[in-house]
Amino acid sequence: MTLTVMAKILGVGIATLDIINQVDDYPGENAEVRANSQRFCRGGNVTNTLTVLSQFNNQCSWSGVLCDDYDAQYILDDLTRSKIDYSHCQSQSSGKMPTSYILSNSINGSRTIVHYRDLPELSFEHFKKLNLTNFDWIHFEGRAINETKKMLTWCKKKYPKIPISVEIEKQREDIESIFNLANVYLYAKAFSVQNDCNDAESFLQKERLKSPEADLICAWGEKGAYALIGNTKLQSKAYPPEKLVDTLGAGDTFNAGIIQARLNNLDWMDSLDFANRLAGKKCGQIGFENLLCNI
Repeated sequence: MTLTVMAKILGVGIATLDIINQVDDYPGENAEVRANSQRFCRGGNVTNTLTVLSQFNNQCSWSGVLCDDYDAQYILDDLTRSKIDYSHCQSQSSGKMPTSYILSNSINGSRTIVHYRDLPELSFEHFKKLNLTNFDWIHFEGRAINETKKMLTWCKKKYPKIPISVEIEKQREDIESIFNLANVYLYAKAFSVQNDCNDAESFLQKERLKSPEADLICAWGEKGAYALIGNTKLQSKAYPPEKLVDTLGAGDTFNAGIIQARLNNLDWMDSLDFANRLAGKKCGQIGFENLLCNI
């Protein structure tokens, strides 16, 4: 499938340094195991999504917080390689860039993450000074809820014609306050389970009461993805790789697929299908390079 529309996209969230150790199996408590391999890479949900979107020749920009340390330079070098602009970021001299320590299980592709951060979240005071006029899409991580709520409200008031998506990955205090402020909500399966819903259809029906005007999407791993568009329920099957290699960033890749498909005016069923294919391709490889081959 060829998606040719190129757009200007802003992602709002965090970038991290990821330190990934691959192990044969998840270790028990107090165990000592040897890693088969170790790699360093730039991570963070929104910057992962932008990395995928950049492969479609979109002009991608990131707005987040940077500090002056060694890890920040590594992150900026990687963003530059991925052609992601970071001029919209908020900078500070102290602190440490967020770091994720990841155990990747080579048996089943699962990943366990320990995250450390010593950096404030992006402030609304910084965000509202940005000129967003030329962007075709804005994508937010559903984090730092108090500030994100202000940003979403600001965008809805000042830039009502720009489509906005929000990733809802995990339960956070007062997260419901940012519902019904965006056009598209992209829920992770984990968020549904945390809210005592073990099937996507009933979960989306429940969320419809909180966001009556938005399009609601929920990726559900091996069962594919579900959507509630108005009162229409949709489901698209998963496209697992021949061999499961690495699930890290699969959800971020799925989100990129939805955004790219919608920018190209695909209908919602085709959008779900495309996003699932892209996420499946990601699960069959390490990292995000060359994701568009044979999609």
